[in-house]
Amino acid sequence: MNSVREVLPVERERAISTLTLAFASDPVVRWVFSDPLAYSTLWPPFIEAFAGRAFDNGTAYTVGRILAVTLWLPPRVGSDDASMLALAFDSPEDSVRADLDGFFEQMGHVHPSFDHWYLPLAGVDPPAQGRGLGSTLLRHGLEAVDQSGLPAYLEATSPRNRDLYARHGFEEIGVIQQGGSPPMWPMLRQPR
Repeated sequence: MNSVREVLPVERERAISTLTLAFASDPVVRWVFSDPLAYSTLWPPFIEAFAGRAFDNGTAYTVGRILAVTLWLPPRVGSDDASMLALAFDSPEDSVRADLDGFFEQMGHVHPSFDHWYLPLAGVDPPAQGRGLGSTLLRHGLEAVDQSGLPAYLEATSPRNRDLYARHGFEEIGVIQQGGSPPMWPMLRQPR
């Protein structure tokens, strides 16, 4: 069950569904997509824009029956920023909309400009959480990252996730917060 494998093309939608369930109570994601209808309709295409290129590059991983998913973007493979911004600005309340520009601007400033592996999304279906599936996927991804000799970067969206990533060698390099947004912690891990 804990054997890591690549997400197959026919499993892409199922993997996105797992990530949609995993992020349903995420503080940062639900700050942006606070309305349940907006979340359920806009978050899946946001996943595609943010990290969908991991599927195309063979760096989307899962375990078991797609109970956990990590989407790694290799060096020089980025997100579809224009689509992400359009989706993010499609639904928020005015108070959130006012802070989104600054929030995304901070994300852009802290994101490394040197070659690195980026983990935009990692999630576990809520009933399967606490079984070590996320850690299994992280270890697998970090083995490949270490073989490349490059650092890994991510943004932790909750204290719980920040602590998990710290246990896997990531170090905080700041805090992203704008107005009424929840904090998000950019984290970097040097190769081992």
